[in-house]
Amino acid sequence: MEVDGTRLLLSRRRHSPRLASMRVAVFSTKQYDREFFAMANGSMHEFHFFEPHLDAQTVALATGFRAVCVFVNDRVSAPVMEVLARSGTRLVALRCAGYNNIDLSAAAKHGIVVVRVPAYSPHAVAEHALALILALNRHLLRAYNRVREGNFALDGLLGSELHARTAGLIGTGQIGAVLAKLLRGFDCTLLAVDPYPNRECQALGVRYVSLHEVSNGLI
Repeated sequence: MEVDGTRLLLSRRRHSPRLASMRVAVFSTKQYDREFFAMANGSMHEFHFFEPHLDAQTVALATGFRAVCVFVNDRVSAPVMEVLARSGTRLVALRCAGYNNIDLSAAAKHGIVVVRVPAYSPHAVAEHALALILALNRHLLRAYNRVREGNFALDGLLGSELHARTAGLIGTGQIGAVLAKLLRGFDCTLLAVDPYPNRECQALGVRYVSLHEVSNGLI
């Protein structure tokens, strides 16, 4: 697809040709980034990992790298893109779905290709949201801290069933739709707010209402 004249390529492609080996500067890295890059890469590309974010102050670290890999807190502004182009970078790869931190017009101007992750797992995010709901509903964090201190008192730890409660969903895209399915397993009544109703959610019995109605319905 094209955004502002720049090729914004999705990484999930069938029959995509094998890329030539490249030296890649990977910014904003943690130890788990290094581990998973090594697992996925084998010996194809030469990765150099940098802990700092990529911005106007750190862009010199990317000198001589044909590709840079960035994350959500990196800022690839027009000045940064200009420096990257001068130093030989031809590809900016985002390991995230959003690309609001990239100046796509500047990328197009300098002939730099921008690629991104097409989507995160909606199941992973929805399941995490459900885990937080259950933790709050059952006071798990407070109970855990008490047990660590050898305090087994039950005062203030009375939880309630999620079964047959009313749940409100703000947005029913991919993540919201998966969460709706999970909450239906608890026999919850589901209210949702979204200017574009999801037919899959409607089939589950989700009722679309206003934000005000959701707030009142959860009291």
